[in-house]
Amino acid sequence: MKHSIYPRVLFRGGKDTGIIIIFTKIQSLLYEGLKLASRLAIRLLCREIRVNNPAILGLKGPVLLAANHPNSFLDSILLDTLFNEPVWALARGDAFHKKWHARLLRALRIFPVYRTSEGVENLHVNYQTFDNCVALFKQNQIVTIYSEALCVNEWHLRNLKKGTARLAIQAWEAGVPLTVLPVGINYSSFRIIGKNVHINFGEPITAARVPLSKSDGHRHLHFNQCLQEELKKLVYEIAPTDTNRLTQLLESPVSKIEKIILFPFARIGQLIHWPLHYPLQKFTLQKFGKTGHYDSVLSALLLLSYPVYLLLIVVLLWILGISLLLALLIVASFPLLAWSHIRTKKQFDFQ
Repeated sequence: MKHSIYPRVLFRGGKDTGIIIIFTKIQSLLYEGLKLASRLAIRLLCREIRVNNPAILGLKGPVLLAANHPNSFLDSILLDTLFNEPVWALARGDAFHKKWHARLLRALRIFPVYRTSEGVENLHVNYQTFDNCVALFKQNQIVTIYSEALCVNEWHLRNLKKGTARLAIQAWEAGVPLTVLPVGINYSSFRIIGKNVHINFGEPITAARVPLSKSDGHRHLHFNQCLQEELKKLVYEIAPTDTNRLTQLLESPVSKIEKIILFPFARIGQLIHWPLHYPLQKFTLQKFGKTGHYDSVLSALLLLSYPVYLLLIVVLLWILGISLLLALLIVASFPLLAWSHIRTKKQFDFQ
C-alpha cells in the first residue's frame, strides 16, 4: 500500500477523512503553483544558470542531494525549480517555531532539522525528520540536505557535519538503494538580482563506498571524507577580495552588439520595475541586510509579488481607458523588458 508523502496527521475518521484529503490537495496545489511560478521567474532572478551535467535534472529517486549552503533558501528554490521531479528539503529547525511558519514550510515540502544550539529538547524532532526522509526514499523521492548545516555567503567549502552521513546510512540500513549526489552551488553575487549561478554535480556515493559493518564513528568519518573530496571539486574556492578569480570563474560575457541592441529596452525595463524593486529592496536591506538571508528573502519577495504587480498594472491601464486586450499585451512585454535589463546590468558587487 502506498503511503502519503506528507507528514502523517491523526484524525478521528468520518468527516476528518475528507478534511485530510482536502488538506493534502491544497498542499500539493500550493507547491505545484509555486514551482511553476519559480520556473517562469527564475530567468529574471538569475541571468545565467549553468549546470555541468543537465541530464541529472531528469533523475528520479531515491536520491539525496548533498549540497553546500551559500545562499539560504534560494539554494532550495533553485534545485527544486531545476529538477523535473519534486525535491524535498531539510531546513534549520528555528524556522519552524511559529505554527503558521511550520505549516507553510511543510506545505512546501520542507522538514526541520535542529542543531544543539537551537535547543537540546528539540533534537528528537530530527529522528522523525529522518524517518520521514527514509519513507520518501522508499517512494523514490528526492531530498536535499545541506551538509555544512549553516548558511554563509561565501565561496568556500566548510567542514561537513554528520547529518548527511547519518541520514544516508539510516536509509541504506533500511534496505533503500539510495544514491547520494554531491552538489556544488556557486553564485556570482549574494546581493544582486540577476546573478550567474553554476551548479556542479559530482560522482554519486552509494552504499558500496562506505564500510557499513564498522562502528558509527568510523563510517560517518569515511562517508564525510568521500563527500568532502567530491564537494571540493564542485565548490569554487575564491577569496572575498579576489575579484579577478571571481570574474574568471563566474562572469558571463555579453557582446557589445547585444548591449547596444538591448540598451533602450533595458532602460525601459529598469524604469517600469522600479516601483516594485526599490521598496522591496529597501525593506529587505533594513530587515535582513546584515544577515546571510538578504538575497534569498529579496528573491522570494520579488517572486511572490511580481504576478500581483503585473495584475495591478493591467487594472491601472484598464481604468485609464486602455482596452483589456491592449493592457494585457503591454504587460506581457514587462518580463521581456526585465530580462533585457538583467542581461545588460552589472554582474558583480565590485563593478
